[in-house]
Amino acid sequence: MSFPLALPCQHGLQADADALIVITANVSALDDSVLAGIVAPYLSVDARITTKVTLLMAEQVPGKRLIIAPTGPLHRDFDDVRRIFDAAKLAITEAKAAGAIKPALMLSGLPQDARYVNALQVAYLGLCQALWLPLEARDFHGEAIEPVTQVALVGADDALCKQLNALASGHYAARDLCGTEPERMAPARFAEYCQQLFANTSVAIEVISDRATLDREYPLLGTVARASYAVERHHPCVIKLEYVPEGAVERTLMFVGKGLVYDTGGADLKVGGFMAGMSRDKGGAASVAGFMKAVAQYQPKGVKVVAYLAVVRNSIGSDCFVPDEIITSREGVRVRIGNTDAEGRLAMGDLLSELKEQAKQEVNPLLFTVATLTGHAARAMGPYSAYVENGPARAAGISAKLAAQGDLWADGAEISRSRREDYDFVRPRTLADDVLSSNNAPSAVTARGHQFPMAFLAIVGGLDKHGTDSAQPIPYVHMDIAGSGVEGGDWQHGKPYAATVSSLFATYCL
Repeated sequence: MSFPLALPCQHGLQADADALIVITANVSALDDSVLAGIVAPYLSVDARITTKVTLLMAEQVPGKRLIIAPTGPLHRDFDDVRRIFDAAKLAITEAKAAGAIKPALMLSGLPQDARYVNALQVAYLGLCQALWLPLEARDFHGEAIEPVTQVALVGADDALCKQLNALASGHYAARDLCGTEPERMAPARFAEYCQQLFANTSVAIEVISDRATLDREYPLLGTVARASYAVERHHPCVIKLEYVPEGAVERTLMFVGKGLVYDTGGADLKVGGFMAGMSRDKGGAASVAGFMKAVAQYQPKGVKVVAYLAVVRNSIGSDCFVPDEIITSREGVRVRIGNTDAEGRLAMGDLLSELKEQAKQEVNPLLFTVATLTGHAARAMGPYSAYVENGPARAAGISAKLAAQGDLWADGAEISRSRREDYDFVRPRTLADDVLSSNNAPSAVTARGHQFPMAFLAIVGGLDKHGTDSAQPIPYVHMDIAGSGVEGGDWQHGKPYAATVSSLFATYCL
């Protein structure tokens, strides 16, 4: 895994660089007089410089390459830091095309607005988003396929660069795990990538792949995986990660990540072209692993992190599970299968139950499920993550804090309520079962289609017994990243965004 290292720099014109990228809201009012003098003649003859990325030749700047990247308006109520993220993506693409391999990045003329307090950090992350290339491409061409190796951040110090390099390493890991095709990232190879990722780090890793153990400890996951056992390389696994900080633990973060390396839909087969892109259905587990990578590199004090990844393939075959089956979960809950394409909540449910039991012994535990779960989340929330929280999490303002950080780090989210209708939706219809996994219509056309799965997860995970009215409330947030996981909502070709990683890191590690 190779990403451009962030390096501290005090002045853009003196940077050890071969290009200077300037991101600005107003090309006509640059903060630096030298840069303003360089740009002035061009402004007088070409108005396009105020609206599009432009490469100028300038003797005074490193490498003689000056890339001006206007953000567009930043003052309106609906503007946010993503305009800087997007400008940086365009700017590094231009710099790279011009031959630059170690540019400097500078901000100029941005408004003094709380929305942009992390503008430099976000600009750097935008560069990284644009520069990431798929793992398969790097396997074939070598890591040198991406020539940009470093970025000098004007105004950054060593401490800030340490934070950003840890975060960028997590983003790259999440993109690799999410964005890689289903054979290159089949369950065993997903686990192998994680073992290499966390080798010689502060994160301990355990991989459980024995079928007898999986079926006994995680019967819902085993049900999803049933047809995959016909092909050895598609056998499932559970990956357990743990980071324990030096010194006292003040908070414990506990995650379950959905790692569907391929989702055919199973017996409820995805048809009409909707199967394409389903190698990205592991985006939740990818983001959790990416967050753990950032934690491993940054090693924050006071926070313990535990993560379980459900890595499985929802295959179609003679032994696949089908609707109407009743499966008894780890929690002892009898689950009636409503639709086999609602497999992610099954794969995560027993892991959530296990973590819930562990959470009872932890210091200030917070539980999360992270998943590319429903088309409804993408339909309802567009390009934002959807956070659905239980009562204790809502009382503690967990999602509000995460969403507020997301607004500052170009990692936006919307907050949803868990309501009685969601629990009614999955209620048992007979005495033969305790809960229904799903209806049999697409989530995108189902009322509250991204909210009711959280109710199901709370029931099969046993968290319905740890609400605000219980003796031991446990905060729990379900994060659906089906809308925020990839660029442009293009699940087959779009670059993964590593959704939620920045918000979690900024909230709990900085």
